[in-house]
Amino acid sequence: MVGRGAGRQARAGRLRRERRGRYLSHKLAVRLGATAAALCLAAAVPGPSAFAAGEPEPYAFTDGARSVTGATSTTDAARLEPGHTYRSSLPGSGKLYYRLDLDATSTAYVSVTAVPGPGTTVAATDGLRVSVQDARGTSCSSQAAHFGPSRSPHPIAAWGAREVSSGRSLCQGAGAYYVLVERVGAEGSSSDAWPLELAAVSEPPLKRTGATSAPESWNSASPEPVTGQAAERAGGAGFAAASTVGQGVWRTRIRPGQTVFYQVPVDWGQQPSATVELGSSSGGSGYVSGALTLSLFNPVRGYVEEAYAGYTGRQTSATLAPLPPVAHANRHGFADQVKGMRFAGLHYLVVHLAAQTADSFGEGPYGLILRVRVDGTAQPGPDYAGRSEPGRLFEVTAHDRAAATPAGAADGSAALRALAVGGIGAGTVLLAVLGVWTVLARRRAEAK
Repeated sequence: MVGRGAGRQARAGRLRRERRGRYLSHKLAVRLGATAAALCLAAAVPGPSAFAAGEPEPYAFTDGARSVTGATSTTDAARLEPGHTYRSSLPGSGKLYYRLDLDATSTAYVSVTAVPGPGTTVAATDGLRVSVQDARGTSCSSQAAHFGPSRSPHPIAAWGAREVSSGRSLCQGAGAYYVLVERVGAEGSSSDAWPLELAAVSEPPLKRTGATSAPESWNSASPEPVTGQAAERAGGAGFAAASTVGQGVWRTRIRPGQTVFYQVPVDWGQQPSATVELGSSSGGSGYVSGALTLSLFNPVRGYVEEAYAGYTGRQTSATLAPLPPVAHANRHGFADQVKGMRFAGLHYLVVHLAAQTADSFGEGPYGLILRVRVDGTAQPGPDYAGRSEPGRLFEVTAHDRAAATPAGAADGSAALRALAVGGIGAGTVLLAVLGVWTVLARRRAEAK
């Protein structure tokens, strides 16, 4: 009797331990499953700040951009390395220097994006100037960018270059070169420091000398705008976060003070054009000068051209002037819009809606239509004698072409796609941990 009673107690103990193990496993599964689902959902859906009414999304700096402090003298200038992006800050007065250590064969470019904060007071002539100089103080290039008729604080970019060419005598040798960044200001403008993003790029020489003059003729007639059903594609908040679009009609919504970035694959021999349309308002009255700005930048974030439109509450549009097909020899042209179309790759369309629009017509958001056209058949590129830094910058890949279609991305946002992948990855890891914890829970229950 004692033996049978002890056996029944042992079996009952085993049943209790098994039930306890199953209970703990189920409890862990529920908790971890809920955590994984929450992480995936948080990754797939933008945070509340992305939808905050009346608050345009802040500029999206390049992930992993290095911090660098500009110097007030060339003697202390920090080095910028081609192929890398940097963050810095430009004070309200004065000028800053950065250094480039260059060889005698590669062409180097530095684009500087200034990001004044919301509410900053700026005039049409306010902006920044970027110059490249050699060690003797000789100017290799200089360009200024202004806020223009919008008089609205938004990201603006200018670029400088040290170009190697058989037709040039200055700035051709190897050695130290200096990038000078200055504020171009007007009286009464805000003196706040502007965050900066600097992108340094190198372009290899050609294996054989190419054309030394820009093409004399090209189709300069205004192309017909693209028509058809618009595909939804939200713009990014910076060059590095730009959404990819190709030929077609794209739509999104924009708030006063907001700037959206798109990138368009344009191959050698192709000719881009673009029109942006701002939808009518539901109320309000008045006139906002330069309310809508459409800007084009090339693959090194170099300014090419821009167009403006005022706003009366009725629908309005801005269209880029006709551009030449992409050609290596365009660098020998005279006009900025010709010289800027010097290489293939991802070109940037940047749209800004002036903050003052809210004063007359409300906070929005407003409907925005972007019509993109890319004419011409892709041609073989020049025969470079090396690689660019960063690599493959002057190419259009199959991935670029796929992303430029309406089905190329779920919402056109590289950032959201990365977050979604990260969320799925986090859920996968948690499920793996769940399995291990389940086994351990059962073993602990059986050991009791």
